[in-house]
Amino acid sequence: MINKLYEKIVNFFKNNYKFLIVLLIIIIMFYLELPFVIYRSGGTINLEDRITIAKEYQEDGSFSMSYVNAMKGTPAFILLSFILPDWDLIKIDDITSDDNDYDDVMKLGKVYLKEGIDNAKIAAFKEANYSVKVKGIINTVAFISDDAKTNIQIGDELISVNNKNIETTDDIRKILEGLKVGDEVKVKVINNDKERIRKAKIYQDKDGILKLGVAFITSYEYETEIPVDIKMKNNESGSSGGLMMSLAIYNALVTEDISKGLNIVGTGTIDSEGNVGEIGGVKYKVLGANKKGADIFFCPMENLEEAESIKKARDLDLEIVGVRTLKDAINYLENYQK
Repeated sequence: MINKLYEKIVNFFKNNYKFLIVLLIIIIMFYLELPFVIYRSGGTINLEDRITIAKEYQEDGSFSMSYVNAMKGTPAFILLSFILPDWDLIKIDDITSDDNDYDDVMKLGKVYLKEGIDNAKIAAFKEANYSVKVKGIINTVAFISDDAKTNIQIGDELISVNNKNIETTDDIRKILEGLKVGDEVKVKVINNDKERIRKAKIYQDKDGILKLGVAFITSYEYETEIPVDIKMKNNESGSSGGLMMSLAIYNALVTEDISKGLNIVGTGTIDSEGNVGEIGGVKYKVLGANKKGADIFFCPMENLEEAESIKKARDLDLEIVGVRTLKDAINYLENYQK
């Protein structure tokens, strides 16, 4: 019985070895993940498909946020990156740090996405002269130092330290003032919608300052005068869509249609006061916007030089506008003439 089975297996390999070799090569070339990521020109997301507001005025144009396409570094894609001019090979170590691994970076991207959505709503409502009621704050851990002695995790929502509620970094500093190096504190957090107790030992940095060794991003629990909902997909992350989300929300709230029939694409972070911040990957976003027929591409002022150099090098037919604030972008569109 065993001999017959062995004979069948041997015969199968003899008769199909060419096919099996080809199959093995395909699996290695397209599924073996090496420590690289490939960035290439992305696309755009029409925010009309993502944003729902109870009070919306008609608009003739569109607002879209641009994104970068990132692919896993399989051997086949790595080889293509040496041939295709807009495929750039990046080491995973270059997009992570000594303190955060790749999974932490992905987790952080979700935190930044929530922060971007919150800030976009608040900034747009303020600019349109609608009220926003802040009901609470959420502090999400975004960084853990190598020197930290703790089981706190990236993505934990900080609630309290030694039963004292935390709202700002000053709150943590005041708690630590009454402690000494080596003392252990109890940290209440929320992770995956469950309350958990973490622990951390106090240490001293090179400047003699007592530390927990964590840093957090602050977002808000708030209520807008008019309900607004923004839906994002599970594979989307990061805060670089903030500017365009705020522009789309603003245009839905005011009577004047500042889109003016234009295909408006852009990128840039935004804070709750409407200040626009620098982003990465502007090259891929400009190329993606051009591919989708953008008329105007908004970007942070810090990225303007790079964006314009890409436009010039590729002779792209779109207008690139650098802005420092949401108000800058609104003013530009209000005064725009075809």
